[in-house]
Amino acid sequence: MNEKTDLTNLADLDIAQLIAMILELREVVQAQAAEIQQLKDQIAKNSQNSSKPPSSDGLKKPKPKSLREQGQRTTGGQPGHPGKTLSMVSDPTERVRHALTTCPDCQQDLTSCAVEKLEKRQVFDIPPVKLVVTEHQAEVKTCPCCHQLVKAVFPEGVDQPVQYGKRIQAQAVYLTMYQLLPLKRSWELFRDFYGHAPSEALILDAVAAVYEQVQPALEVIYTQLAAAQVLHNDETGMRVEGNLQWLHVSATEQLTYYRVHPKRGQQAVRAIGILPQFKGVSVHDGWASYFQFDDCSHALCNAHHLRELRFIAEQYQQPWASEMAQLLLDAKQEVAHCVTNQLAPARIHHYYQRYDHWLQQGVIANPPPDTPPPKKRGRNKQSAPQNLLDRLQKYRHATLAFIRDFRIPFDNNLAERDVRMMKVKQKISGTFRTQRGAEIFCDIRSYISTVRKQGQQVIHALYQALIGQPFIPA
Repeated sequence: MNEKTDLTNLADLDIAQLIAMILELREVVQAQAAEIQQLKDQIAKNSQNSSKPPSSDGLKKPKPKSLREQGQRTTGGQPGHPGKTLSMVSDPTERVRHALTTCPDCQQDLTSCAVEKLEKRQVFDIPPVKLVVTEHQAEVKTCPCCHQLVKAVFPEGVDQPVQYGKRIQAQAVYLTMYQLLPLKRSWELFRDFYGHAPSEALILDAVAAVYEQVQPALEVIYTQLAAAQVLHNDETGMRVEGNLQWLHVSATEQLTYYRVHPKRGQQAVRAIGILPQFKGVSVHDGWASYFQFDDCSHALCNAHHLRELRFIAEQYQQPWASEMAQLLLDAKQEVAHCVTNQLAPARIHHYYQRYDHWLQQGVIANPPPDTPPPKKRGRNKQSAPQNLLDRLQKYRHATLAFIRDFRIPFDNNLAERDVRMMKVKQKISGTFRTQRGAEIFCDIRSYISTVRKQGQQVIHALYQALIGQPFIPA
């Protein structure tokens, strides 16, 4: 509005001038209302109704509202549950007999009495831990034929006068790469447990050795992921050398592959190379770059949709959002309890009809503005309900993919779980000091995560890598 307009002389303005002023004021009010709504939306978002992590909730954490359906069973162990407890073993490591020589009641000597039975109690504990030092002695002799001084060959890997063995190196890698302990705390743990503290340089050398040895396993992981039927994808921010980069993960129930890249979008995904050759179903959270790959089909994470629908129902009081969320939960439950490998076509049609109905209700509740915003570069800003409606309309089949094909999960939680520990590492370390350090961490974590998913012991797999026999996924 023109600041020079004297509002005290409104009576002197004609109708056309008044109408122009009103329209100008309406545009100002609409712009301010949109900005206020945007700020209110930012304040209202938390880990329960958006993709924000729980750590961003601060001290005013929202009252937990699980997206899971309320079960009918009581909290705790259920009737018939076998439970788990420490059980006696038939072959204990050591047996200690406690003799009974005197009656505790009358003080009678019982030395000559026969033992009628033994009452057993077993204690499970760890013996005092200490390093075992193995001294290798190579014989040195003078050959009577050539008169040369010769010596026996030391075992492979024994190449220093004093050194740590592969098992303690494997533990060092386990603590830093899997349990995410900083180097200093790993050093302290070795000192307290064993009385010996390997230097930080030794730990870093062991990490570098594992990195070199697991490359054949990573090649197999990469190849198997590209050929998988269903692939989970996700990305998250990661700081490297103080700058924001992006951690990308591709995963299945049996395999995990991490890569760090300066970019988040299509350039990074193409550089990593798995999705460009993938032909199956890619499960993700709807990031636009994933849809650039047409050789595969797509399925969206409905856990994201449920959180966004909750936000719209709470913040905008739009009933269609609650109904759409309930539809997704109903479909998920029916799929979970379906005794066959697929829903009947009539049931699939039923859910598509309900889906379209509530989409239409959402469109009615969020009509386009009377006056379209002025054209400018980029997308015009929309409200949160309009953005979600656009996605649900455009990717209707990707949202409901889980009811058509039971191989496709309801959500993308698998990839999010794989990302979670990487974020924990970020919280502990703050930033990777070098690009190579970030790449080494991603490769070793890919190996470790795959080892865990396939039921193998992590320390043993790290030891096998150090001796040149890394675990290779079946």
